[in-house]
Amino acid sequence: MASAFAQEAVYVHETANLNGIDIARATGVADSTARAWLAGTRSPSRTRAAERLVELSAIVERLVRVMDPDYIAVWLRKPIRALDDRKPLDVIRDGDFREVSKLVAAMESPTAA
Repeated sequence: MASAFAQEAVYVHETANLNGIDIARATGVADSTARAWLAGTRSPSRTRAAERLVELSAIVERLVRVMDPDYIAVWLRKPIRALDDRKPLDVIRDGDFREVSKLVAAMESPTAA
């Protein structure tokens, strides 16, 4: 059975249609490592990668409430003006989860434009 961390990889894959390449990009691991997480043959062993994976999962959980799940993967790959034209996957990888979280919070707000 896969670890709870590996299950988070499966969650973002199934919920947001993120593939191993996307998960690898957000966590800073090799594509093959992320694919192994999805297959349940390995679990995140580096603390940094596990943290990034959980942060990605937290963002996906919130995005599901404010946009069509089919669009989440697109949104995470797009340059976003509010992030200085950086892509959310890259912002998470770089350790700036809070910047993405603030942007999602603005979308969650009933007063968001």
